[in-house]
Amino acid sequence: QVQLVESGGGLVQAGGSLRLSCVASGGTFSTYKMGWFRQAPGKEREFVAAITWSGDTKYNTDFVKGRFTISRDDGKNTVYLQLNSLEPEDTAVYYCAAEARYPWDLGAGKYEIWGQGTQVTVSS
Repeated sequence: QVQLVESGGGLVQAGGSLRLSCVASGGTFSTYKMGWFRQAPGKEREFVAAITWSGDTKYNTDFVKGRFTISRDDGKNTVYLQLNSLEPEDTAVYYCAAEARYPWDLGAGKYEIWGQGTQVTVSS
């Protein structure tokens, strides 16, 4: 089973950018659909973005609004989340996750493999 390790979080001023990375090991990365989620203090975890094994993408339209981009490099077993125009409301722990049963379908399946998370803090 694949294991996931996120990196790239940190402290950034409002309007700044970060690129999060999630490296997978122990499985066939190219057969998974990958997602990014986030959880802010006192709030439930929420979906941010997802990418299928063929590169189709989906975003949370409530708050992404063209600021974030998900991508994957199967040769490096890595999924990325580029965060631009960050706002204090984006402060959260960001998690990557993998889903194996429906890697071609952005709307199906349940993410069952999770990384440990990386903290993103945006100051005003």
